[in-house]
Amino acid sequence: MSTDSVSSFVSGFGGGTIYYPTSTSAGTFGGVVFSPGFTARASQYIPLARRVASHGFVVLVIDTNTIYDQPDSRGRQILAGVEYLTERAPSAVAARLDESRIAVSGHSMGGGGTLYAAENGPSIVKAAVALQPWHTDKTWYGVDVPTMIIGAENDTIAPVSSHSIPFYNTLTNAPEKAYGEINNAGHLIANTDDDWQGRLFVSWLKRYLDEDTRYDPYLCPGPSSFNLSDYRDTCPA
Repeated sequence: MSTDSVSSFVSGFGGGTIYYPTSTSAGTFGGVVFSPGFTARASQYIPLARRVASHGFVVLVIDTNTIYDQPDSRGRQILAGVEYLTERAPSAVAARLDESRIAVSGHSMGGGGTLYAAENGPSIVKAAVALQPWHTDKTWYGVDVPTMIIGAENDTIAPVSSHSIPFYNTLTNAPEKAYGEINNAGHLIANTDDDWQGRLFVSWLKRYLDEDTRYDPYLCPGPSSFNLSDYRDTCPA
């Protein structure tokens, strides 16, 4: 795996880091643009980014313009990251990226921004994964891409009862949706390489960004594990 830094002087977001596979024999890979949460920086998500990239994805973790940016601003910055990744990425990254297959993702307010980006993004955005999302807007009827929400059972910053679950319930126009809740986890689980969070994240991207139906059994009828306190989905079509 290789990394490439994105300058903080880039237009639309605050820079960041790209993680990407070094293999040149496996063809091109789908891309993921990820936003950190409130007051957080890209460097806090290195374990998660490396896990996702290691499964065959080009991952851009952005820094936001300020660490205090609100969810919709983070969503617009995710979309600026999508534009950067698909149009202005360094040649070594561009050579490994399939610019027609992009996912949006983020944590906390970045997770709220993920829903904004999924609702307002271009057609190349094929999937979304929101980790412990936070947003004052509880209705996301306009999201029309396959979307997974990963909550944390003991989250006191974005409690699942007032954030993740209401968000999931309003994803009525998403062609597929899923909600996984990590047992006994808190809000900052996205800053770790939690195994079940990673499994859900990667499986969703493999199924809906790579269109690899071999991952259907991992999502439908859903994993049965004490590591998940709740799991819901519409089952892959």
